[in-house]
Amino acid sequence: MKKGVYVLPNGLTLCGMFLGFYSVLASFRGEYTVAAWAILGAGVFDGLDGWVARLTNTTSRFGIQLDSLSDLVAFGVAPSVLFFSWSLKDFGRLGWAAAFLVIACGALRLARFNVQMDTAESKSFTGMPIPSAAGILATTVLFHFDVFDGRPERNILFLLLAFTVAYLMVSTIRYHSAKEINLRQRKPFWILVLFVALFALVTVNPPVVLFLFGMVYMASGVAEYLYLKAKQKKRAKANA
Repeated sequence: MKKGVYVLPNGLTLCGMFLGFYSVLASFRGEYTVAAWAILGAGVFDGLDGWVARLTNTTSRFGIQLDSLSDLVAFGVAPSVLFFSWSLKDFGRLGWAAAFLVIACGALRLARFNVQMDTAESKSFTGMPIPSAAGILATTVLFHFDVFDGRPERNILFLLLAFTVAYLMVSTIRYHSAKEINLRQRKPFWILVLFVALFALVTVNPPVVLFLFGMVYMASGVAEYLYLKAKQKKRAKANA
């Protein structure tokens, strides 16, 4: 700290925190789609700050701690307030519990990541990362407004979704990370074509496509976990 801090990556981190704070204000005003897009915008800055820090060799312990605090605001508090204001408040105390679990499990997820970032989480994630969990909640709101319009009235599915996302963040289910992809190596041409196709798909209907992407990502970790467990049991029976 005596030598100062790196302005560029930490400035991007603070931009993400600002969007998280703005999302909370928008939720208070009942502007739920604005709040959801602000959370997704914070996700963009969350990806940029780490990428810029690694690219410019400006990674620091201060930046890591600031990033965790920003993530708790943008991907813990903001989606929890959004989901509670939009849907969970209709369930009374049960809705409070679900909203709090999103924040609490997000904080626990960040703490575990900071402890294991150089070991167990150096490549893949142990449990769903908090930005992904926040993105799923935010895109659910956008999807509902795009397809059905208005607020849902005491829909049990959204209560279950909040509990599920909270659980997946603190679970030991593995989720793949972009860090597993070495962007400095040459890749097959079809990967570039796939990237362009996915980008074009998102532009057709962003709320629906982003929601589907989120659901597929959430299910992928659970599906892989169940597959590996079944494969492990089958191997154990074969060796018995």
